Amino acid sequence: MKFKSILLIAAVSMSTLAFAQEQKKMGPPEGNAIVGDTYGSTVEAKTESKAISVDKLSKKLKKDNKKVENVAVKGKVTDVCDKKGCWLTIETEDNSQFFVKMKDYAFFVPTALKGKTVVLDGTAERKVTSVDEQKHYAEDAKKPQSEIDAITKPKEEIRFVANGIKVVN
Repeated sequence: MKFKSILLIAAVSMSTLAFAQEQKKMGPPEGNAIVGDTYGSTVEAKTESKAISVDKLSKKLKKDNKKVENVAVKGKVTDVCDKKGCWLTIETEDNSQFFVKMKDYAFFVPTALKGKTVVLDGTAERKVTSVDEQKHYAEDAKKPQSEIDAITKPKEEIRFVANGIKVVN
């Protein structure tokens, strides 16, 4: 009985160590984010051709009571989460940004997506982002501590949940 207990403890310890090692290796997926690459669900040509600008999305969100489902938006990626590739930001017409997360945390994107133009397929809404959440994403983006400390108020912004992302330029 004692031997079985020791064997069980050893097996659990080994699997825990193996899992911990795997977690350390995780990061954004590899890739050059070349034109035509897709992440998540496929963005069909029909969807891509109907993509609207970030400015039109903003106007549509104001008109449609803060949420728009099944929308395709074309925009330039300004930042990607360096830890896992689990979020990105898209440049807006006024040189600010809006935040994009992947639906159900189901896929990630490479950091090579920075500077590329993409079509996002998913749901957009205006949402108030808490101070803690803003600080969390600023830390993920490896912003300077002074910039993180300067975040003191919740802010209303466009939030996008992407089903799929396609590199178009």
